[in-house]
Amino acid sequence: MEPEIITVGLDGSAEALAAARWAADEAHRRGAVLRLLHAWILLAAQAPDTAPERDQNVYARQVVRDATAAVRARHPDLRIIEDLVGDEPEPVLLRAAAESRLLVLGSRALSTWRSFVLGDVSLSVVARAEGPVVLVRADDGEPQERARPPAATGPRVVAGLGLGGPAERLLAFAFDAAASRGALLQVVHGRPFPVTVYSPWGVDPDAAHEATAEAERELAEALDPWCARFPDVPVQRTVLPDSPARALVETAPGAGLLVVGRRHHHRVPAPRIGPVVHAAVHHVTCPVAVVPQD
Repeated sequence: MEPEIITVGLDGSAEALAAARWAADEAHRRGAVLRLLHAWILLAAQAPDTAPERDQNVYARQVVRDATAAVRARHPDLRIIEDLVGDEPEPVLLRAAAESRLLVLGSRALSTWRSFVLGDVSLSVVARAEGPVVLVRADDGEPQERARPPAATGPRVVAGLGLGGPAERLLAFAFDAAASRGALLQVVHGRPFPVTVYSPWGVDPDAAHEATAEAERELAEALDPWCARFPDVPVQRTVLPDSPARALVETAPGAGLLVVGRRHHHRVPAPRIGPVVHAAVHHVTCPVAVVPQD
């Protein structure tokens, strides 16, 4: 059986090098092949014996060489494919996402306006990709400083789960990621209290407890089949009375990986990443895996 391929999109940035190192760790963990991909529309066709001083692709080659050197220093025996493609980055990366187990990209901090119009290639690819895309910041994917102590210590994968639609691909990815790392999987469900919980004097504690218990039951029902499928993965269920985006941002500090879902929006003229992915990109510094849901 052919080994899986994990592809990294390179652009010469510090974020792309961090993505290459993260992807190399993942490929080493899974016995996969690492594909280092750089797309440049001006890539020129040249003979193999072209003199270095006449090489029009010298910058493109250097981008891949730098990533290869960073990866080799980390995993000397890893199988690597170096790939230069003469095309615009976005269609090349979208094809790579469809062909690979994972597409890994560097993630930059963006202004609110730029993220809404998806001016950044990474976000545009996330919004359109058929397969999972992992975004890695320039901190090399190390766990961020903890804003508050999490409920659990040790390796931890956090997954945000909504209960209003299919989530098989997200849960399969999250459980598999936790299993491959020997990590705790913390599944977070954010659900604001219904209006019936509130009274003129504030939150009715009995009604709040009942609403939380109902959400916890629904979350357990969704997770029980997956817990049976992955009996060696410890699972922590977390229900927070807040929006899904805020619940994830509050829970992610200290995690090694955050897994979120993205649904297709067929009726809008431009691709959207949704509020949960939007919040993760802006406010979470650990690697973020975005899994298309349908």
